[in-house]
Amino acid sequence: MAHPAYAILLAAGRGNRMRPLTDQLPKPLLVVHGKPLLQWHVDALAEAGCADLVINTAWLGEQIPAHFGPYPRSSEGLALDIAYSAEGEDFGYALETAGGIARALPLLDEVFWVVAGDVFAPGFPFAPEALERFARGERLAHLWLVPNPEHNPRGDFGLSPEGLALNLVAGAEAPRHTYSTIGLYRRALFEAPWFDIPPGNPQGRAEPLAPLLRRAMDAGRVSAELYPGPWTDVGTPQRLAELNRQEPPRSTAARVAPPQGR
Repeated sequence: MAHPAYAILLAAGRGNRMRPLTDQLPKPLLVVHGKPLLQWHVDALAEAGCADLVINTAWLGEQIPAHFGPYPRSSEGLALDIAYSAEGEDFGYALETAGGIARALPLLDEVFWVVAGDVFAPGFPFAPEALERFARGERLAHLWLVPNPEHNPRGDFGLSPEGLALNLVAGAEAPRHTYSTIGLYRRALFEAPWFDIPPGNPQGRAEPLAPLLRRAMDAGRVSAELYPGPWTDVGTPQRLAELNRQEPPRSTAARVAPPQGR
């Protein structure tokens, strides 16, 4: 791709809880209000001027570049350069979140968005100002947290009055919130001394993200804020059906401002 990417969209998972819908279709291509889940994120990032993206793929991964077509492209208001990290093609399996980011790290900028392709957050702004503010700081990650949904009543992480994400011990009385799976990250989090997989993950190690985040939280290196907008983890066919019964949100237009810092 022409430039290091400002975002990686995670689209490699099998989506077992969504079966049988995901037996023939990757979960991020399931349709909500007329377009695939992953398309909502791509359009929102494009609208915010984030023109260089990486999408990781594994399960039925060939369908995702087939959907988005050839890039870079600039017709119909789009100006995107999408690269693919084809974990399924390269290794035969998905590398989990941290392993997948490590695999794509050579394609990514010093700071970048990480977004799960199977959540629906139609109003999330991906503000360039948020990325620039994060880049000027020293945190390794900045997470957006949401109120705990019914399927995750105990939450994931705490939040201090100073805006630090907290790895709360079991039994702690402080409230926990759910990680929206939208965040800003610094590539240094995926390098030594925090992480022992080399950039590019040549051995194809599958590693989860949560333990890495918790270590960085314990060192006071992860900030967070609450996101009050609509958000759904589209984890079951029932949640997908409920979303499609609701009033559709205003569609995110695929308009692109000049990329920030280019």
